[in-house]
Amino acid sequence: MKIFINKIFYTIKPIIPRRLQILLRRRLVKYQLAKYTNIWPINSEANSKPKNWVGWPHGKRFSLVLTHDVDTEKGHKNCIQLLKLEKELGFCSSVNFVPLRYKLSSDLMNYLKTNGFEIGVHGLKHDGKLYHSKNIFQKRAKSINQFLKKWGAVGFRSPAMHHNLDWIFDLNIKYDASTFDTDPFEPQAAGVQTIFPFYISNAANGSGYVELPYTLPQDFTLFILMKQKNIDIWKKKLDWIVEHGGMALLNTHPDYMNISGEKKGFEEYPIQLYFQFLEYVKSTYEGNYWHALPMQVANYFYDNCI
Repeated sequence: MKIFINKIFYTIKPIIPRRLQILLRRRLVKYQLAKYTNIWPINSEANSKPKNWVGWPHGKRFSLVLTHDVDTEKGHKNCIQLLKLEKELGFCSSVNFVPLRYKLSSDLMNYLKTNGFEIGVHGLKHDGKLYHSKNIFQKRAKSINQFLKKWGAVGFRSPAMHHNLDWIFDLNIKYDASTFDTDPFEPQAAGVQTIFPFYISNAANGSGYVELPYTLPQDFTLFILMKQKNIDIWKKKLDWIVEHGGMALLNTHPDYMNISGEKKGFEEYPIQLYFQFLEYVKSTYEGNYWHALPMQVANYFYDNCI
């Protein structure tokens, strides 16, 4: 039933005004918040370590993984400024692009590659239809694989965190990042209930990939839907992840960040909130975390935990 409802929604979504979509989702989230306080932002059952777990490199207490999904042309335009500010603070991230929604500029691509950032593929069209059928997925997978090769990417994340972990075997990837430990506000609301990477094996041929769930709430959920004015929820969840030695993986969107400092738009939040989080990480846990790109985490897990 849930899959059917999602198909209907993404079929009619293009004719629903964006402002109305946000208002409806805000009302829904307000209802859901009271319902899911026992599993969000912390699901206390998500702290079990993977089989064969050897800990993080160099004896670090936890890992920090920063990712950005670029959903629109606006987000694409905001990227370089965001990444330059991020780099000034001593951080680096993975940036996931939608191949057929906007043109990825060569200047941005060169900046990413020469400054140590990672490039990932974020669906194909961002239309919510990638998983409508196995046939659709397999056709799009061929194009996705072409962009993975063209961009030198080894990671994938589905738009809206839609996923079918068995179908993803059709992609030429080392890792997927389309799941979460707990996030009942997503279309596929069931979390994977772990704050650690884990391996998905293909029984048919012995191949597989590493799954990297995001473990900190998305910026869109916190600041656009819930209209939070501070980073208290991020801090609370991070502290819990550190306590249990997990992976603090954050997914944010330059599309919704107000970088200019001018009057905040309807679906924008001050970029300062993101940098407040990074500053909190540094000031509170400096020397205690392994700051890694998703592909580095995937490689480490392949080499040490499988």
